[in-house]
Amino acid sequence: MGQHVMPKLNRRAFVIGSATAAAGLALGFDLPFGGPAVVRAADGASEVNAWVVIRPDDTVVIRIARSEMGQGTLTGLAQLVAEELECDWSKVTTEYPTPGQSIARKRPWGEFTTGGSLGIRASQDYVRQGGATACMMLIQAAANSWKVPASECKAANSVITHTPSGKTTTYGKVAEAAAKLEPPAEVKLKDPKDWTIAGKGLKRLDTVDKTTGKMIYGIDVKLPGMLNAAIKDCPVFGGKVKSFDEAKIAGMKGVKKVLPVGDSAVAVVADTWWHAKTALEALPIVWDEGDNANLSSETIATWLAEGLDDAQPTFIGNQNGDVKAAIAGAAKTVEAIYSYPYQNHATMEPMNATALYTPDKCEVWCGTQDGEAALAAVLDVSGLAAEKIDVHRLMLGGGFGRRVMTDYVRQAVAIAKQMPGTPVKLLWSREEDMQHGKYHPITQCKLTGAFDADNNLVALRYRLSGQSIMLSEGSGAPKNGIDPFVFQGVDQSGEAAIGYSVANLLIDYAMHNPNVPPGFWRGVNLNHNAIYLECFMDELARAAGLEPLAFRRKLMGKHPKHLAVLNAVAEKIGWGTPAPKGIYRGIAQVMGHGSYVAGAAEISVTDGSKIKVHRIVASTDPGYIVNPAQVERQIAGSIVYGLSALFYGGCTVKDGRIEQSNFDTYNSMRINEMPKVETVLMPSGGFWGGVGEPSIGIAAPAVLNAYFAATGKRIRSFPLRDQNSTFA
Repeated sequence: MGQHVMPKLNRRAFVIGSATAAAGLALGFDLPFGGPAVVRAADGASEVNAWVVIRPDDTVVIRIARSEMGQGTLTGLAQLVAEELECDWSKVTTEYPTPGQSIARKRPWGEFTTGGSLGIRASQDYVRQGGATACMMLIQAAANSWKVPASECKAANSVITHTPSGKTTTYGKVAEAAAKLEPPAEVKLKDPKDWTIAGKGLKRLDTVDKTTGKMIYGIDVKLPGMLNAAIKDCPVFGGKVKSFDEAKIAGMKGVKKVLPVGDSAVAVVADTWWHAKTALEALPIVWDEGDNANLSSETIATWLAEGLDDAQPTFIGNQNGDVKAAIAGAAKTVEAIYSYPYQNHATMEPMNATALYTPDKCEVWCGTQDGEAALAAVLDVSGLAAEKIDVHRLMLGGGFGRRVMTDYVRQAVAIAKQMPGTPVKLLWSREEDMQHGKYHPITQCKLTGAFDADNNLVALRYRLSGQSIMLSEGSGAPKNGIDPFVFQGVDQSGEAAIGYSVANLLIDYAMHNPNVPPGFWRGVNLNHNAIYLECFMDELARAAGLEPLAFRRKLMGKHPKHLAVLNAVAEKIGWGTPAPKGIYRGIAQVMGHGSYVAGAAEISVTDGSKIKVHRIVASTDPGYIVNPAQVERQIAGSIVYGLSALFYGGCTVKDGRIEQSNFDTYNSMRINEMPKVETVLMPSGGFWGGVGEPSIGIAAPAVLNAYFAATGKRIRSFPLRDQNSTFA
């Protein structure tokens, strides 16, 4: 089975790699799918087009622009290219192009961003075209050598056959000639029903290297003459460095330099990272903590609560009918207030980047979810021209949205720029990583439901108060100032639409942005919106005197795909039959990242607060499925993420800083706490949805609804550790 090709970062490879990267940028390729001049890979093999390199031994190298962080995108994209290429899957390997090469070639690989469960669905069309184009060029090259029409030839398993004569040749033998051909103007993609490589649960291409320790992550980079840097940023968000006394550590072992980084951080550069970290801890630093030093979880909560007041201005995300009039004339109303805390990405590999700066070139080696954003960061900090910089992407030891940000890349370049000609690896400590993150946005939600005299739901008011990721990140917010991420799962239409029809509906948002920076945390706003809506739906069902599934079904007649995944989990968990003694069930559904998902949980509760999650059934309709085995694993991983956040997650603020500094204070669920997860895959076709994030949304509300069924107690603020509830 093929593997992912990682750079061998010894001295010789470093020199050669730097030279080939520079050469690639200088050549300025401009043909996305090939051309008359043969473009060669670093090892001299023929590049049939930007996506496919074929070596003489028939090895197929597939270029992957999206980042791999455990979600399986690398293997899935390779499957899609290989499917159209008609190649031998056992000889497939992959490699990353650099964003600098991509820009120099007029972006033939498209976007490098990997987030929002977009890795496959946003690039599936053009990567398949890349594979199909290469296949047609290989067939044409073989036909030319035989002097026969290409229409008489077919390809399968990296072998081209001339059907009438039975002649055969392999991809490796015709790749050089194929690389010289003009690409076809049009290609036809396969119908997914005819897939033989895509759509199958094939083993991942990166597993062997990861399990044997061969895989290189950013934290593993070693370059000739490399130094190591540890950094400390002001513990209060928005604070600055007032002064530091480097003379106090000048004689410490291994220390080379003490450097300011921006106006808020100090770095120590040493021969080893441990020496750098030890010296940094001994360095006297005086901070100017600024106005945010009085910020706390309590002051933030009070401010967000003000946003729930009707007098506060809001942005409207979803509206129909006249909610105020319907509530005023209702026979009965139900009201609840929910809240959701900050969450930390807590990636296993802390933020890090290695930078080498000279006046003529700046290169960075790092794990990143957005290679082009990282490139832009290097461009900005280095001050060099675009053709003099590049970013070499490595495997990510966890991303979850954190490595979309480029703060650690900027810091690395700023340090390296002060030490020209010397490669410097910046590695954040675990404490720095935990307390200087970009956190899941904190929110509160006030929900009001109104019923007529016959217990029909006639109005639903859903008012959010909380942070805007887009505004905080400085990227602006489209749609007249509205941050579209805010309404994930409750939007009017699109890839995160609400699954219920209510005659009078108002979903609005009061934007309140505390000075704790929010970021794209796996699942983003879908996570808390699913809890708010799905737990409140259970509250409304109780008020209407209906069981939760029947109540939802009454509102879902115009939402058949939402209803289909909900019905699927209900059937598989046995919703219509009595649960075993002491077992209680809960159910939830949501749409996010283009996919329809639902979940049903079975739990037991002892002593009123010890919760055992025995079983979760999760269904998904993402339209198409490229690797069903990987989808099942991603759903299970989503359950881990959702339940960890529910039970253990939550970051608190005191004196302007995050209190949780390591895994002893920001816990994650353990293997013995993990429920049995059963998946129902329901690809209905016709659209491409995401997989890595949507199912996070249904884990918590399904368990919370089951907890209410068991105890009659409704929990509306999280994590559960703050409610004295925990895993049994």
